[in-house]
Amino acid sequence: MKILLIHPYFLEARIHQEDMVAVPIGLFTIGALLKAEGYAVAILNWSQLSTGADEIRETLIAQHPDVVGMSVLNANRWGAIEIAETAKALDSDVVTVFGGVGATFLWQQLLTDVPALDYIIRGEGEFPFLRLVQALSAKDLDPAAIDGLAYRGPAGPVANRRAKPLQDLDRLPNPATYFTYQHLALTRGCAANCRFCGSPQFWGRCVRSHSPAYFVEQLERLHGRGVSFFYVSDDTFTHDKERVIDVCREIIARRLPIHWAAISRIDRVDAEILRWMRLAGCQQISYGVEHGDPDIRRRLGKDLEAAAIVRTFRLTTAHGIMARAYFIYGAPGETSATIQATIDLMMEMKPLSAIFYLLALFPGTALYRDYCRRTGEDDRYWRRREEDILYHRTDPHLDDAQMLAFGSRLREAFWLALPEFCRAIELVEDPELAPFHADFLSRLGMTFTHGDYAGQDAIAEKTQLAEHLFRRALEYDPHQRAYLGLGILLQKAGRHDACRKLLDAAAGRYPHAKEIHLCLAVSLIALQELPRAIQVLTPFKADAQAAAYLAYCRRPSAGGRTAGPLSS
Repeated sequence: MKILLIHPYFLEARIHQEDMVAVPIGLFTIGALLKAEGYAVAILNWSQLSTGADEIRETLIAQHPDVVGMSVLNANRWGAIEIAETAKALDSDVVTVFGGVGATFLWQQLLTDVPALDYIIRGEGEFPFLRLVQALSAKDLDPAAIDGLAYRGPAGPVANRRAKPLQDLDRLPNPATYFTYQHLALTRGCAANCRFCGSPQFWGRCVRSHSPAYFVEQLERLHGRGVSFFYVSDDTFTHDKERVIDVCREIIARRLPIHWAAISRIDRVDAEILRWMRLAGCQQISYGVEHGDPDIRRRLGKDLEAAAIVRTFRLTTAHGIMARAYFIYGAPGETSATIQATIDLMMEMKPLSAIFYLLALFPGTALYRDYCRRTGEDDRYWRRREEDILYHRTDPHLDDAQMLAFGSRLREAFWLALPEFCRAIELVEDPELAPFHADFLSRLGMTFTHGDYAGQDAIAEKTQLAEHLFRRALEYDPHQRAYLGLGILLQKAGRHDACRKLLDAAAGRYPHAKEIHLCLAVSLIALQELPRAIQVLTPFKADAQAAAYLAYCRRPSAGGRTAGPLSS
């Protein structure tokens, strides 16, 4: 039996792609369980194939699956529907199955309106999906006997009771045994009760966890396949402090040269856990701040004190971890004054990264249930080709023009203040963290010259700010990136003698760092020190750029004089 597991495409392009285009870890755990049971499984990431109908058809024809399972969010449900329709049109015997949060909360509507859909797995999917596949393979399917399954009965859609949550997550085969991926999770569930989030109803506000050994084994196997940066996508990675510290200790003990980003809550970190996370390679933590107005925060289910928010952001930054803030606007009670409250809080927090979202309503959330009670709407709404319900369009006091202005105001305030935030960075004095501080500051500096912030015109004096960050980094540790970043800036400013002096020292520390040597050679050429440039370039002569520089240096007319002999 051949099974395809698919991450379907979305209706709309994403501003922040990284979380949406990644295949959910649940598809990998399902795939691993099926493979461990002897089934042939392929996982396809079709998250960006909204215009790829021909490729979808050709792949389905070539693969000729018996079962097509799809992970469905609210925003990609139409992609899943269209893929299911294509699969059924090609082979009426193929079995189509939806799972995930979107399918769980819209199971009745989907089974009513989508003839191409056969089954839905509600809630945690690994063992229900396995039992369905086993029954199909044995040609002995009794849908009523599989917990978690929803299907069409004689009188319409029927849902069996949810499967009991798996208490020991380590029972699942390690998906890194079979697949390569970057997004993974230590835990399932969240104890919080945010009213805009479907997690409380999907997981039941219960947190379950893998063991540190299982989790780090995934990291090690994936690193062995060439993955060096990971997104840890738990709702609250730091829910269990001691477990997280054990994870960090295990990463360090195995000497895994990895970097990673995580998601947490303002009230679930302290100095001890932040220090361990930084030592283990954590580079960024995202926190859901949501809003600056305390009343709106409470309406969103985020009852956090402003002082605690400010303290956590400063503490995170102090440990050399990028503190990223999620903000929501267009919420109940939003006004120009409440937008200013968010800006005021942001000025105190000094986040080094921020993402601003319009409040959207999704099935399975408390705000969506409030909306249905308030308007008389129900799940039939989702027959429309829409990803979400923007809250402000349901509120007569708010409109699109306001939201556009509010969003622009928030983003502009962040961009304008970001240089001040960077210059205000205060790092903890800790000799063991000094190399990590240099890494943090130099990486931040690079974002203003070559990264995400380089193209933001609203950010003032990016070059001066980057130079400040590179020089601060070198005060902590002779970091290769800091040398290179500062050298490039000196070179672009025509300060070749200063660049030569800086990168001569860097080349001595990093004799095999190609980028540093090539940058040094450019300044040596500009200073007419061609024999020295040849000496610097020769170890890298197999590189195309180095070879071009060498050819220039050897030209009889280079610099107005004959270049020296090529050094061995």
